Amino acid sequence: MRTTLLIRIMRLLGYRTLFAGVAFVTLCGQACADVADGTHMASRSLDDALACQLRAHDFIAPLVDEGLIGPKASRVEDNSVNAFFPVRGADLRAFGFSVIAVVGYQKDDPLFRQGRGKPIGDSAYGVVVMGTTQRVKARAEHAGSPAIVHHVGPLVTAIFCDAQR
Repeated sequence: MRTTLLIRIMRLLGYRTLFAGVAFVTLCGQACADVADGTHMASRSLDDALACQLRAHDFIAPLVDEGLIGPKASRVEDNSVNAFFPVRGADLRAFGFSVIAVVGYQKDDPLFRQGRGKPIGDSAYGVVVMGTTQRVKARAEHAGSPAIVHHVGPLVTAIFCDAQR
């Protein structure tokens, strides 16, 4: 079931869009945009939240309140996983890796939209980062995180906290 959830996250983010973004970030990254307009926010670590002790609302709502991610999901998968993307200038980090998407769903919570299919569960959340799966997994394990770490694509890895575990 864990692999199925992560495959759905990969589909949610869209392979073509994701790989085009990877190519741009690899060549230039957020630093190019920040230098161009001078709008760089402070870096925010999500390591503590990825200890998987929270509900999805408690993970995502503070990021919305701080203006680090958009207030509405940019994409919603059939299984109700909502994807929120960092706003321009936001520097979200997970175990030292740059976050390219924040994902989650919590049943009966107005912050999240429900997809057309069966929801993944009552609550689940995570991030998608730029980094090799092996390095991300090593850092997550070193931090003591029970999160699921899964390969999404070249230099793209998902870190996911599933309340059903």
